Order: sequence, then C-alpha cells, then structure tokens
Amino acid sequence: MVAGPSQSQTANNLPRSQQLPPVSGPRVPPGPKLQPVPQTAPRARAGEPLPSLAELLNRPLNPNAAAPEIMTSTVPAASVDSVRVALLVPLSGPAAKVGQAMLNAAQLALFQFADDRFELLPHDTGGSVDGALAAAQLAIGDGAQLIIGPLLSASVQAVGPIARAANVPVVGFSSDRNAAGDGVYVMGFLPSAQTERVLGYAISRGLTRFGLLAPDNAYGAAVLQAMQQVTLQYGVEVSRARLYDPNAEDYTEVVREISDFEARKQELQRQIAELKQLDDEISKKTLERLEQLQTAGDLPFDSLLVADGGKRLQQIAALLPFFDVDPAVVQILGTGQWDVPGLGNEPALVGAWYAAPDPQARADFVKEYSATFGETPPRLATIAYDAAALAAVLGQGDDGPNYSAQALASPNGYWGRDGIFRLMPSGITERGLAVLEITRRASKVLDPAPESFQPRIN
Repeated sequence: MVAGPSQSQTANNLPRSQQLPPVSGPRVPPGPKLQPVPQTAPRARAGEPLPSLAELLNRPLNPNAAAPEIMTSTVPAASVDSVRVALLVPLSGPAAKVGQAMLNAAQLALFQFADDRFELLPHDTGGSVDGALAAAQLAIGDGAQLIIGPLLSASVQAVGPIARAANVPVVGFSSDRNAAGDGVYVMGFLPSAQTERVLGYAISRGLTRFGLLAPDNAYGAAVLQAMQQVTLQYGVEVSRARLYDPNAEDYTEVVREISDFEARKQELQRQIAELKQLDDEISKKTLERLEQLQTAGDLPFDSLLVADGGKRLQQIAALLPFFDVDPAVVQILGTGQWDVPGLGNEPALVGAWYAAPDPQARADFVKEYSATFGETPPRLATIAYDAAALAAVLGQGDDGPNYSAQALASPNGYWGRDGIFRLMPSGITERGLAVLEITRRASKVLDPAPESFQPRIN
C-alpha cells in the first residue's frame, strides 16, 4: 500500500505537508479491547479530574518555522468497507521527536485493537498552523472519517472549521478548552481539573488556607481560577497567590514575598528583643531557641500549590526552605506537570502531593512501548495511544464505523492507558486521577484513581 508521493503545489499556495504511507492493522495478535467503564459502579471520589500539558500543547507557534510541503495524494482509493482515520502530528520541526513518539504509540494501539479494515493515515504538520491545515485538507480528500490530532492548540482551532464543513470529527491533543466544541474534542489534561482533584484531597485532609505560586500565563490563570472556585465551594480560602514571569531567571523575590519572610523576620527580632529584657530562666531558654530560627509567626497558608514543572519548579522548590517555608509544616501541592521521575531528588518536594493518572496503567504502556521501539516514550504518547485505540474500536461496528457524537462522547467513558476517560459533549475530556505523594525514590498513591464516572449531567 506504500506509494511514492509526487509533489505539487496546491492552488491556494498553502505550505506543503508530508503524507506518509497508510498503516493498516492488525500486524500482531490483537490485545484486549479498550473497555467501556461500567455505568453502575460508584465513582471513587468526588471532585475527580487531572494533570496538564498546557505548557507544551498551548505554547505559541514559531511564525518563522518552516512548514512542510503539501503532496498530492498517493493513497489508493478506499474500498467499500475500509475505515480511514488520519493522524496529524509534527514529524518535522522542533516537536518532531514528540510527534514521532505519538505516531509510534498510535501504531502500537492499532496493532492491538484494529481489524483488517482499519487504515491509519499519518500526516506531518511540521508544527505549524498552515501545515496542519494542509494535512487536514489532504486527509479529508483521502476519505478520512475521523482526524486524530493535531498537537498544538492553535492548529486544532485552525483545523476545526474545515473538518466541520466536511462532517469529519476531530480528536485533538491540546488541553485548551477554547479549541473544543461542535465536533472537535481535546484529549489533553485540563489544568483546572487537576487542580480540583489535588485541592479536593487536601481539603479532605483538613487543610483550609491555600497559597499559590504559578506562571503568569494562560496555564497559571486557569489554575488560579479553578483554585478560587474550589475554595469557594468548600468554604476555605486562597490566602495568598502570586503569579510570576515564566521567562524570569530568578524567583527569589516572588518566594520571599509569598512567604511573608520580611514581616516574619521582623516579628522574630521583636520577640528576641523583648526576651533580652527579661532575666528569668524560662525567658533565657526561649531566647536560646528563638536565636536558632529565621522567622517567627505563622505563614499565611497551611498549604502551597506550586503550579509549574521542569527547571522552574526545581528553582522555586529549592528557595522554599531558604525563606522558611518548611515542608514539614506546610503541605506542598503540585499539578500534573509533576508527573515525571526524579522529583524526590529535591528535598523540599519530598512528601508533596500531586494529581496524576494511576502510575501502574502507564507503567504497562511504557514497558510495551520500550520493548517495541527501544526507547522510553514521552509523557504525551499515551494520549495518542488512547485516541487511536478509541478510533479503532469505534471503527468495528457491524454497520461500519461509528464516529458520531453519541459514540465518541459515550457517557460511560473508557479505560485507557492513563486510566478512565470520557469525551464530553462540550469537547473536553474528563479523566480520573489518583493523588500521589513524592518520596525520595518514586511516587506512591495516596488516594486511588476512580474506576468509573458519576452519571453525566449534559
């Protein structure tokens, strides 16, 4: 089924997009089917949902990035019973490594779920809006009945109108709510939902005063808004919130400010001065103790959510003890950006809580992926796997593929590589997450992920 594509420029001079040979299944014996979640089983916890990849998925596109070329289609005409699904990912450009891993994961799902009628049509978007548009047009022209991808929020939003016009649903990989709706679904993890999950657990453990450190961007704004809504719902408070420049090189001042360090330091000095005026034994012992401290008085919060990841998280976490934010006294909370190995190497994060998928489900995927492709997959790979698996399962109906809104947005949801998920009529994806605690060597589950969804209110 592989044919050598010939290049030609389209009439409207869109940048070109590479078309890859279609992938058909199955290539290996099918694995167990993507399982619907039982409708009657109770949901494990209230306030469920989940982590965010918004930093990558919603990042601005580079307007100077070279877009790939459009190629004329060389895909043979579809047979009467064939099922065609397009996969739009960046296989060239800055995000090419992620895009290739998502293609690998989709093929792994295809091997395990697809039947002989299913064809996956991969297209390179080059990581640009124009490349995504060109790829979508080519896919629709080749008879794609469903589009999986693209990766970036701006590309998902751009593809939506032409896909709607052709009555082809889109299951994109962004976590941007603004890209969802009217036949376009986003599979990414929502920052608001992950915030709800970890805060709900913290509140259930008796925490009532919350601080927030977050980047001053769309991601940070979404976390702050969700935090305000959750605390209002439960009658607790956001006592201190600071947004910082995500491009800054030093976060000393924002940590100093949120910790009320100067006021607490002055309070310590005041208490020491008073005790020095006294000559009794108790005052002397108290003075000896206070002289070992940096500050006195309570922090303005009993729990601090640090909504960031990577190097910024490491820098901020290292500053917390320096400004007397003691993790033994203040519960540190995190977001889905913490769902990476190695955070236990930072002492201030040991004992911190964050929301993420059940690690066992993903561990099984990582094992299979590594054995097949010889490398560890990036975090985004499971999203492509679940989207492709869902497409393959819904493509096996006795009356042909069913990619209707009713089928895609099944109220029961599905079991995937990140636990349970369901596409909502609004276009966003609801997920069930566990709450995990960071230890020095790994993370452990504190509160298990739910095994079913509550009945949906449309």
